[in-house]
Amino acid sequence: MLRACRVVVAVALILVLTPFARAQSSHATAGAPAVVGLSNHAQGTPAQPSVEQFFTAAWPIELVAAKKAERIAWLSYDRGERNVYTAAAPDFRAVRVTPFKGDNGIDLTTLRMSDDGAIVVFVRGHTPNRDGWIANPTSDPNGAERAIWAAPTTGGTAWRLAAGTDPALSPDGRFVAFANEGQIYRVAVSGPSTPIGVRKVGSNAADKPLIKAWGTNGNPVWSPDSSKIAFVSSRVDHSYVAVYDVRKRTVTYLAPGVDRDTSPTWSADGKRVAFIRRPGLPFGQMPQPTSGGAPQGAPAAQGRGRGAAATQGRGAGQGGQRGAQQSGPIDGLMRAAFAGGYTLSFWVADAATGEGREFWHNQPDDRAFANITAIEWAGDHVIFQQEPEEWIRYYAVAVAGQTTPPVVLTPGEGMVEDVALSSDGRTLFYCTNAGDIDGRHIWKVPTAGGDAVQITSGAEIDTYPAALASGTRVAMLRATWNRPQSVAVVAAGGGPAKVIFPTLPKEFPTAAHVVPTNVLTKADDGLEIHNQLFLPKDLKPGERRPAVVFVHGGPQRQMVLGYHYRFFYHLAYGVNQWLANQGYVVISVNYRSGIGYGKSFRMAPNTGGRGNSEYQDVVAAAKYLQARPDVDPQRIGIWGLSYGGLLTAQALAHNSDIFKVGVDLAGVHLQGSSLDPESVSYQSSAIAQIDKWKSPVLLRHGDDDRNVPFSQTVGLVQLLRAHNVYYELIVYPDDVHDPLLHRRWVYELTRTCEFLNRYLKGAKTTDQ
Repeated sequence: MLRACRVVVAVALILVLTPFARAQSSHATAGAPAVVGLSNHAQGTPAQPSVEQFFTAAWPIELVAAKKAERIAWLSYDRGERNVYTAAAPDFRAVRVTPFKGDNGIDLTTLRMSDDGAIVVFVRGHTPNRDGWIANPTSDPNGAERAIWAAPTTGGTAWRLAAGTDPALSPDGRFVAFANEGQIYRVAVSGPSTPIGVRKVGSNAADKPLIKAWGTNGNPVWSPDSSKIAFVSSRVDHSYVAVYDVRKRTVTYLAPGVDRDTSPTWSADGKRVAFIRRPGLPFGQMPQPTSGGAPQGAPAAQGRGRGAAATQGRGAGQGGQRGAQQSGPIDGLMRAAFAGGYTLSFWVADAATGEGREFWHNQPDDRAFANITAIEWAGDHVIFQQEPEEWIRYYAVAVAGQTTPPVVLTPGEGMVEDVALSSDGRTLFYCTNAGDIDGRHIWKVPTAGGDAVQITSGAEIDTYPAALASGTRVAMLRATWNRPQSVAVVAAGGGPAKVIFPTLPKEFPTAAHVVPTNVLTKADDGLEIHNQLFLPKDLKPGERRPAVVFVHGGPQRQMVLGYHYRFFYHLAYGVNQWLANQGYVVISVNYRSGIGYGKSFRMAPNTGGRGNSEYQDVVAAAKYLQARPDVDPQRIGIWGLSYGGLLTAQALAHNSDIFKVGVDLAGVHLQGSSLDPESVSYQSSAIAQIDKWKSPVLLRHGDDDRNVPFSQTVGLVQLLRAHNVYYELIVYPDDVHDPLLHRRWVYELTRTCEFLNRYLKGAKTTDQ
């Protein structure tokens, strides 16, 4: 492996020493060796940490808490090895629950824990693509699967339950319900029936539906005592919320009508179910006119159904256009509303009899509360997330009724991102950047309304709260500028937090980090942009260093002043720290259309395929660097993934005079599908400026990418070849947008740094 790595570096040196020929180069790899980082031994300076060392700490995700025990659990990613961990009071010692070994690319997601904290269930295997293909990054000839697994929190073993996804674990920990092919299944969480690595369905698997009903059935939700399951049954032009009684084996539809009912949520005593109701489809939005019975295209009794596709009939096509041309009041033919003109309501129904009533509705022509997608029962209220004005907030409505308008729970100039309820449902814990626009902290507020109280503060990045059963403590994920994301526990009233996981490995380069600072820039149109600036520790007066611009993906993301709480951006922060350690001045741009700065910023006009206005924010960051006395304006590069790859390509196509090199990871290069040179979407694409693209680029893409089609890189390469632009290429067959193999991340991010070094790194210069 080292020999292969040296070959890559040797090729890089040859390319630097020879005249810049516009020849194509392809360094494709399927497995991707673990490449060590470049050092300055040749210059006689002390050894510096490799890129890989910044990824050596285990990374916790999906933190959950038991409702009736002082126990938490989380998923861990440790250099590609994925496992479940748990910890319990009083010492909260982290214990590994599952025995999975190796960097095999088998993802873990959707962690659930029983009320008593004895059992966890989770999904093993990545999501299917649009053809139903499960990601298979190791190219295993046996293929891959996505299945529900279980394990005791005492550890030692784990077992496969059934092929499936999105498990609903019964509160007593005995069963898992899940939807498959439009029906509701159930499987017992008993002991191991299938060894690890064996995919054959055992006797414990769900061989037939538990609930076999017409339509497309999903979203199973257990009652608190595990005796009933609420679920949604979609019938194309209407849908029901129903309750299945496990003991009686009966189905009761809740206040059935002609409308669309969704989002069932149980009362604490398990006697009632609340849900959202919207009007059913009017004739003008139906898939086809009815001639008795259901609309043509309705799901068969045993089939998967076509509920999602059916809404793309008249309402989205011809009928939708006719409706858009109409003006005046809602007429019931093209647009539907309830009597009185409102379009959304909350209902509550008796789980045993099905009798129900409305307890809240929005107002006619109300845009603020017209798009509520989910509610959750909390104490005597239901709570929900909405963004009626500038900030994403949580609101509450009393189930008893008489709440108009909804009660604001989360005040302040900042958005709410992650929430958790106390075990009694009367306290909401939430993560927000209110008061710290480039950070995150944990707050709490009564779900009936009242004063919000900040629990954590300081320079830490605190996210994903999980309320412990006692109500006296809250677990969370915490990161700092020099410590990756960790699991921590803090008193519910605030105070110092105890970090319980992970223990940082000795090779993690804590001392090599620098403190990033917030820098404001202004785009040409005057919009103010927040950026994070990383300055090398050894920067001396008069020196001019190379610089790198980092652009995040999304675009609805926000980089923060520390290790990020999402996976790739966590890695990207480490890369930016490594670049600063290598002597680069680095700026990370929170360009318009990202989150964290309000709805107006996120919904800024003319972004993306409507004009790519966010690119001017990237240029503003580069010009800021050029104006710094410690930056060499002729040595600026750029890198990013996904939408960051899109903006990297834009930078190289529009401004090769500014950006001398770029690394474009799974980027978009043609926005929309039009090739008309006069269309706005084409002009908003990097390829519209291909004639101006001169700078070299490193490209990476997996051909099973479910976020950005692989064709975006296939098409770009043809253009780069035709225009004699130098590129290098990394292709991962059978891998997805974010590579599932850790060794591939190490390889491509090391290659990223090596590629930037090749064109930007040289002897330090000083002003004369």
